Amino acid sequence: MGDVLSQEEVESLLSEAKSSTTPAAAGPRKSAPAPPPRPKEKITPYDFKRPERVGKEQMRALQTMHEGFGRNFGAGLSALLRSIVEVKLTSVDQLTYSEFVFSLENPTCFNLINAEPLEGQLILDINPSLLFPMIDRLLGGGSTPTPPARRPLTDIELRLVDRITTLFLAEMQRAWANVLELELSVDRVESNPQLVQIVPPNEVVVLISFELTLGNVRGMMNLCIPFNSIERIGNKLSANSWVAISKRSSTRESIQQVSNQIGGAVVELVADLADTRLSTADLIGLRVGDIVTTEKDVHAPLLIRVEGQPRFHASPGAFKGRKAIQVVGNYEENHVEVDSDNQEGGLS
Repeated sequence: MGDVLSQEEVESLLSEAKSSTTPAAAGPRKSAPAPPPRPKEKITPYDFKRPERVGKEQMRALQTMHEGFGRNFGAGLSALLRSIVEVKLTSVDQLTYSEFVFSLENPTCFNLINAEPLEGQLILDINPSLLFPMIDRLLGGGSTPTPPARRPLTDIELRLVDRITTLFLAEMQRAWANVLELELSVDRVESNPQLVQIVPPNEVVVLISFELTLGNVRGMMNLCIPFNSIERIGNKLSANSWVAISKRSSTRESIQQVSNQIGGAVVELVADLADTRLSTADLIGLRVGDIVTTEKDVHAPLLIRVEGQPRFHASPGAFKGRKAIQVVGNYEENHVEVDSDNQEGGLS
């Protein structure tokens, strides 16, 4: 009977159980210290459908190269339109060809450009909100902007736009001269960009965007370069290979390469046998067989000039029955030729 609880003991156990579950009965408790906040980690999304195929170094080189291009193109465009035009490079990004096409307006000025020796074609897109004010300026319009028309360009307008694209391609050739000698030309102009498929939709392209400001009008001009066009010249787009080329020291390979290039160049080599002064009367009276005396010692070395510049000293002679000279030393500016009052040479 010792294991049987009385009614009072049962009620006492129930009351203690209730008090332990009630916060007020439990009394104040010390809260545990909160854990320190974790630093926010920078998370960059990565899309496996669109890998970054152009390296960061190449992207920086393209950005630096087209920043200078923008300044030169803005100056040339200002002279063409006789109005101040500001050209600013806004971005150099990688995206797919389909993303680029669907981001454009329709209709637009979609120029397909042949860029020899690059493979494929490049694209130059000029926003209509910017293009029509430019055409208006070329036709003698004022500074008051007119609302852009949403229509394809006419034949006359295409002729005027050709002057703008020709200037763009000329400045682009100068900007790329240190990397590659390009031959740029416009293949054709389309108004609907979605009907042009120069590369597969998922192909990576480099989009170089410029913002042009003409008075109160602003618009975008986009240059699209497919990755397959610059894939083979990726090493030439290295910033160290074309920006800092003048800062690098010469190597044996570079010296040998330059030597091979100039080794076949033809230069003029002249040997000065002697020099003297004659009066005009004596010069007119010269006949075949006359002897002109000089003060040059017959044993003194001859002066050899290469392209008019003194370079060597030589002695005259003959080789296999032909007149010849033998180089005996390098030319020195402070060299004093041996003069002799007793020995005189002559030329006949």
